Amino acid sequence: MRKLLPLIGTTSGSHPGGRSALTCRYRCGDACFHEVPNTSDNEYVGDVIAGALSRRSALRAAAVVTVATATGAATVVTVPQAAAATAGRYGGAHTTAARGLRFAPVAPNTADAVTVPDGYRQNVVIRWGEPILRGAPAFDPENQTAAAQAGQFGYNNDFLALLPVPGERGRRLLVANHEYTDEVLMFRGYDPQNPTRRQVEVAWAAHGLSAVVVEEDSRSGRLTAVPRHPLNRRVTATGAFRLTGPAAGSDLLKTSADPSGREVLGTLNNCSGGTTPWGTTLHGEENFNQYFANGSSATDLRYGIGTSATERKWERFDRRFDLAQEPNEVHRFGYVVEFDPYDPGSTPRKHTALGRFKHEAATVRLTDDGRPVVYSGDDERFDYFYKFVGSKRMRHGNSRSAREHNLSLLEEGTLYVAKLTGDSPATDIDGSGKLPGDGEFDGSGTWIPLATATAHGAVSHVEGMSADEVFVFTRLAGDKVGATKMDRPEDIQPSPHTGKVYVVLTNNTNRGKAGSPAADEANPRSGNKHGHILELTERHNRAESTSFAWSLFLVAGDPSDPSTYFAGFPKGRVSPISCPDNVAFDPHGNLWISTDGNQLGSHDGLFGVATRGERRGELKQFLTVPKGAETCGPVIEDRRVLVAVQHPGELDGATVEKPASAWPDGPGRIVRPAVVAVWRADGCDIGV
Repeated sequence: MRKLLPLIGTTSGSHPGGRSALTCRYRCGDACFHEVPNTSDNEYVGDVIAGALSRRSALRAAAVVTVATATGAATVVTVPQAAAATAGRYGGAHTTAARGLRFAPVAPNTADAVTVPDGYRQNVVIRWGEPILRGAPAFDPENQTAAAQAGQFGYNNDFLALLPVPGERGRRLLVANHEYTDEVLMFRGYDPQNPTRRQVEVAWAAHGLSAVVVEEDSRSGRLTAVPRHPLNRRVTATGAFRLTGPAAGSDLLKTSADPSGREVLGTLNNCSGGTTPWGTTLHGEENFNQYFANGSSATDLRYGIGTSATERKWERFDRRFDLAQEPNEVHRFGYVVEFDPYDPGSTPRKHTALGRFKHEAATVRLTDDGRPVVYSGDDERFDYFYKFVGSKRMRHGNSRSAREHNLSLLEEGTLYVAKLTGDSPATDIDGSGKLPGDGEFDGSGTWIPLATATAHGAVSHVEGMSADEVFVFTRLAGDKVGATKMDRPEDIQPSPHTGKVYVVLTNNTNRGKAGSPAADEANPRSGNKHGHILELTERHNRAESTSFAWSLFLVAGDPSDPSTYFAGFPKGRVSPISCPDNVAFDPHGNLWISTDGNQLGSHDGLFGVATRGERRGELKQFLTVPKGAETCGPVIEDRRVLVAVQHPGELDGATVEKPASAWPDGPGRIVRPAVVAVWRADGCDIGV
């Protein structure tokens, strides 16, 4: 395990994906600096799409003005150039854009603010530390305690859901993930080598989930938190969770504190998630590996678990984080959590039937006969994406029996992993960007079954692995069946309008490096630092199908780079985008994309792109976030956009004493992650 980089004097340019050293340390435990956990020889997605993006780029090269070096690589447009180009592309003609995207795009920038289009307004809905439960004190960063934090809005908000509140007109229920903590930005004088018990316990309480009712302003899109509402709730890293499904009770999940293998304390690193048609929310446990010390087994290594002490040193204060003492504890994290926001007394569930890996998200669509299908990506370089097809049908209505039945829907069904195949002959793909003979860059794919869970037991479809092993060591099952290696699968969203499924691949700077798949079998961009999005069409557009077609929908980067692609839309009329992450659909069928780790020199932001019609591929930037922040969420409604501004000020060398950002409350105040609502000043619908 490499030594941690010093915070001061480290440049963000040396870190993959454009992240600062601080982000790499606290968000994912320096995952990009460890060896890639997947050492299998499975096919890499770059081998599959092989030249796809350059083939289309070649067809449009004459229409794109590109400055190239002698090697043929395009230069990256600087922020001022990109900003000017964006303004020039659209000017006042944004009313001709796709419906839902008719706004003047925000130019790329580095402002320490949430920047929104002209004619739009915003407000901070809720910040880290604001009290939401009865009896919780006002936020005091100098005297924060675990008890106080357990009643306050958590840290580093990520996934957001905005749900109705039955019987309360003008109110909504906001549910948020709290992915991880930046202790150095939370505690004055924090010593990373010697955290105190108080600091650690506050961090435990700042993880997890929040549910808080918000009041809508009838004259605008403004939202205001309603403290002490009966539906308000905090779920932390120390609360009770129930393991469900085929692996619950397995010997692999038993610990000295829980010999039943069915009860877990807490949830960790909840990244993105999803909502269900039956009224619950789903939350993916992502970089859980970083919290556990002293890993030693081959399965620990495959999940990126270190062999020594952790960054946070939690193992000093609770033995369950020390795998030398509790080797099975880590097997109880890495699942999809289901949370019932309408029952404050309910116990959240961790669904083993959906597999164990670094779940970035969990999004749901129903089959024609009402069975749930859940898509989820494993956010790691060269790892896979999955779907679960349930075997039980959803029941409609809000009766107690219907709700109890629906809460069991994700316990029985079949878990699949994706394998992609390209349509072009391998001999046509030489890594030069030469157009292959068929002139196409799409392909087909299959969903390979891994295991099936029923009410009477579970069956493995993977030779040499039991069903319990498949559900607990899902990555290894994907290795064995030859799943396709991907460039960090993030959010996966099925369109509610067309049924097509969009797979977000944030980046993979290891592409083409020694020991990794070479560029001669990938698309022309060695070191995929900008990412791309695949569009899948399930066979017959049926969610339960075991085969699909795929194509490249968007290849991110500066539009002047010939390797980029925007679904065929003219590249001179789109915003630059880098590192797509979380996505959501608006009421018009446009896909909205939040970014994480922009490599184009500007701040991360939120973008909308048309997915159909003559303006398919038209992409416009809607907002940017402050210094050091990532755009998360998002929620896109007719008259409101909601985003989670995560880890503002998370830049190298930043501390409480030396903040890198003054957002959201201005100079002299502690930097706080927060949720922001945006609306049109005239009260009309977004982008129409």
